[in-house]
Amino acid sequence: MLSVAVSAVYIEDVLLVDRCLDGEQAAARELFRRHRSRVHASLYRVLGSNRDMDDLMQDTFLQVFTSLRAWRAEASLATWIDRIAVRSAFRWLRARKGAPITFDLVDDDAIAPPSLGGARRQQARDGVRRLYAALDNLSPASRVAFALFAIDGRTVAEVAELTGATVTATKVRLWRARRQLDAAAAADPVLRELLDDGGTP
Repeated sequence: MLSVAVSAVYIEDVLLVDRCLDGEQAAARELFRRHRSRVHASLYRVLGSNRDMDDLMQDTFLQVFTSLRAWRAEASLATWIDRIAVRSAFRWLRARKGAPITFDLVDDDAIAPPSLGGARRQQARDGVRRLYAALDNLSPASRVAFALFAIDGRTVAEVAELTGATVTATKVRLWRARRQLDAAAAADPVLRELLDDGGTP
């Protein structure tokens, strides 16, 4: 049954891409509609909410549509699009390395739901802000790997596939990221509590 479901998704993807390549605007809109929420969520978890998110989404999907002929269906269309999103995030991080932090919690409810209550909610929001400030001090490669693994919930193998790295290189990047974050948390009790509470797996 599972293989039938996978085959159905694969066939749907192939047909949708073929329609896009034939210039069908409705197909392009459908591809964007199917994948935009996941791409936005991944970019948000890797980079935090920032003023460039719309540009990053636009850049990702521009690359998707201009590269669509290169999709060979060896990976699922979703995975292929996710790789392009990761490359967009990586380019953004490299371009702004050393720039001031502009992290802004637009989606407060996703970070700290109202059910947490006033003081606890504020503490969670503060912890997330400090986490992203600490992530800003990581190399782009370590940050992307850590965010995909610990915040986006990907496996090490998935992170390696999305970043085009080996599993060994990915494990080294994750180890370096966690070591730097632990060092930052040693001087920051709010960040320490977030990391200890499982704010990052």
